Amino acid sequence: MEDLILLRPWWLAAFLPMALLLWWVWRRPPPAGGWERVMSPQMLAAMQALGAFSGSASRGARLLPAAALVPLVLGLSGPAVPRQDLPLLARTDTVLLAIDLSASVAEGEALSQAQQAAAALLQGLPGRPVSLILYGNEAFAASAPTTDPRRLETMIAVLDAGIMPTQGSSPGAAIGLAARMLADPRQSDLILISDGGGVDRLARAEAARLSSLGTRIWPVRVNAIAAGAPVPEPDAMAPLASSGRVLGWGEVDDLASDLGGRGERQRVAELQALGYRDLGPLLAALAGLPLLMMLRRRS
Repeated sequence: MEDLILLRPWWLAAFLPMALLLWWVWRRPPPAGGWERVMSPQMLAAMQALGAFSGSASRGARLLPAAALVPLVLGLSGPAVPRQDLPLLARTDTVLLAIDLSASVAEGEALSQAQQAAAALLQGLPGRPVSLILYGNEAFAASAPTTDPRRLETMIAVLDAGIMPTQGSSPGAAIGLAARMLADPRQSDLILISDGGGVDRLARAEAARLSSLGTRIWPVRVNAIAAGAPVPEPDAMAPLASSGRVLGWGEVDDLASDLGGRGERQRVAELQALGYRDLGPLLAALAGLPLLMMLRRRS
């Protein structure tokens, strides 16, 4: 029973007044239905010996309330053992995966590169919740954070040029949406897969604001620009990066390995009890036995 813990140990302090009450009850002579207040002890003993009245409750009967309080207090203290059937949901450091679906990416070979990079990232981030953002001139949350990579892999595999309702590319919109989606920006990462188009003052301002909150931004550049589309500068996304470095789409394996070991596990006090099986109700139910004995009918 080395894994046994008490979820509410402060209830054990109730044993101190209980011990005083038990000592007081044990020291007092047994009651005799009120006759002990008007008869001398010798006369009371003689009347009981003659069978004039049944007399008093035994000391054992007077200890029944204490016998009921002991399991009740122990149950309230919350003895518990770890649960083996509860999934561990301890990672709170979300990864946001934002994919550029503007025409320069979605209408060329860059889309295939973006899909391969995203799939490699999903495989390299076991245990971390990942959310998907798709953006062009506007940004949309395609998926809430999930630890099931197969769900996002299916969505990423069917991306095409007809998904975005408007033309253009606005990484600033994607970064702004990411900031609104994050419950705790301090332990999160944003991976921006794009050709670098659309980086403007808004994007730089949103990236600076999100970085100041603690989120790390990792730009990943695809390089197969669609025919006829303007070619952005290779380092166009560098001002957005927390490290100042823009990664190639073929370098995402190293990035995934790095991010997979990042973050920290946070304990939420309100959810701690979910990891244990509380034995308190079973123990408190034992108080019913002495209570039933107290209620039994005496002849």
